[in-house]
Amino acid sequence: MNKPLGTEVRIVRDSSTLGTHPGYMPGFGNDFETEALEGALPQGRNSPQRVNYGLYAEQLSGSPFTAPRGKNERSWLYRIRPSVRHVGRFRKIDIPYWKTAPHVVEDVISLGQYRWDPVPFPEEGVDFLTGMRTITTAGDVHTQVGMAAHVYLANRSMEDDYIYSADSELLVVPQDGRLEIFTEFGIIELEPLEVCILPRGMQFKVGLLDRTARGFVCENYGARFTLPGRGPIGANCLANPRDFKTPVAAFEDKESPCRIWIKWCGAFHCSEIDHSPLDVVAWHGNYAPFKYDLRTYSPVGAISFDHPDPSIFTVMTAPTPEEGTANIDFVIFPERWLPQEDTFRPPWYHKNIMSELMGNIYGVYDAKPEGFVPGGISLHNCMLPHGPDRDAFEKATTDSWDPVKLTETMSFMFETRFPQQLTRFAASTTALQSDYVDCWSGLERKFDGKPGLK
Repeated sequence: MNKPLGTEVRIVRDSSTLGTHPGYMPGFGNDFETEALEGALPQGRNSPQRVNYGLYAEQLSGSPFTAPRGKNERSWLYRIRPSVRHVGRFRKIDIPYWKTAPHVVEDVISLGQYRWDPVPFPEEGVDFLTGMRTITTAGDVHTQVGMAAHVYLANRSMEDDYIYSADSELLVVPQDGRLEIFTEFGIIELEPLEVCILPRGMQFKVGLLDRTARGFVCENYGARFTLPGRGPIGANCLANPRDFKTPVAAFEDKESPCRIWIKWCGAFHCSEIDHSPLDVVAWHGNYAPFKYDLRTYSPVGAISFDHPDPSIFTVMTAPTPEEGTANIDFVIFPERWLPQEDTFRPPWYHKNIMSELMGNIYGVYDAKPEGFVPGGISLHNCMLPHGPDRDAFEKATTDSWDPVKLTETMSFMFETRFPQQLTRFAASTTALQSDYVDCWSGLERKFDGKPGLK
């Protein structure tokens, strides 16, 4: 929508914490407080009779009111207008390429090993909302289990359009191009090798800091992402809580026609509003967006022989009631040393009860040195065999045992307990590699019936 002439947009940030962590507060799951105007945040109470500056008090709850204290998630927002205020009724509008589970296309059978080149940009202008392209869905949004995996493509910023998902929290993984994500809680600047979480029910818009942007989104219908237990690893390594950054308060004071989009039960609903909904002047609580730099992840592995399961690289997990079985695991494969002796060092051949969708952020993935390029995707559904291609196998079985460091690499995996169904877009895009399964065709019979190693 075009802005009326003379419209003034004022953006105000909290400057009280600028310095060591510019614009961010460190910690995972902390109870934060921040204000963009001094005295806007009530002290000693949540909902006074009158809030300073004429603000409205509003609570955003990410858990049931009666959830145990350790799992209770909520934040109090002090805003210029309550978010219930919009101009007219919501109307349903189709966003054609953003799909939600259960989504099964009868003539698209997502059985097999699949791989895609980077999804090309469309010829028309698209933003973070209209440029979303769903690759797979899993589970059922109506029962709040499962996920969807998307690619986002954007060549323009969201200016007067704002969105929130009532279905899910969003894990955003940039691959190319920087983003400015302006949320009700503050501003997150995001670049490749960083990720962020946008909570369910939180309003935001996405701007571009470069000409175009492409990346991945994991839409989580289930319990929120949290940090995995470290078990015998102990208190340190993997993703450390201090490296998660939550934005300080910032608000957009804008009086002009805008639109708010809500994703609810897989459908998109839109209403006109006459102001920016990002008008939260102060807030406190533990239900908030955050970002994380993947370069701060401290990998742990074997230092003698063999190597542990890939779950050792889990950054965050969205649990289910069944202990140890995730709705989603977010796993990365970063730069790291491989020192094991007499060990096949790449990921081994396997079938898995979990469904694995992988993406390449940059560099070369050691199990697939060819074909799995930055911006590319692969899908290995539950109980379908997969593993290194022929070249990776031959190299790994003939290399020396000298320690080697994997450099210039960063891939990730969205892993879920539920089968992932392809969308029609994923099955028909020109980015789909029709010859992916050929990467294993050169694996030869080496059995000769004789004992001993050759």
